[in-house]
Amino acid sequence: MRIRPAVKDDHPALCAIDSVVADDPKRSDDIANWIEAGCCHLVEIDGAIAAYGVLTYQFFGHGFIEIVMVGSVYRRRGLGAALIAYFQSICAGSKLFSSTNMSNRPMQELFIRAGFQPSGYIDNLAENDPEIVFYSRLKPIEA
Repeated sequence: MRIRPAVKDDHPALCAIDSVVADDPKRSDDIANWIEAGCCHLVEIDGAIAAYGVLTYQFFGHGFIEIVMVGSVYRRRGLGAALIAYFQSICAGSKLFSSTNMSNRPMQELFIRAGFQPSGYIDNLAENDPEIVFYSRLKPIEA
């Protein structure tokens, strides 16, 4: 397993593993924009793109994991956990946030296992499915 920044040539493979692209063509544009911004990172297994995640700093100036997406054939192999640990290791700053829907129990459990704690919720993003915000205190990166 190798984690690296995504590049433009990775776009088709990232779209192929993303479960939202088929129903929401805007996601393809989002992926292209994340790659262009340099905030998209991917997991390769034996040269195949298996997962990706996005780390931004637009959440009140703190690190925020926008998305963790694991290709369906690669799920339950620890790739989501590896991406989250990677983001915890490279995040600039002492706080890292993310969120997931109240209905997404597997992602909530993944955050808890990664040392995150619930930090509130937001209503009205998805109808009848509040968004839970998670927070991880990080050790400062040594200079």
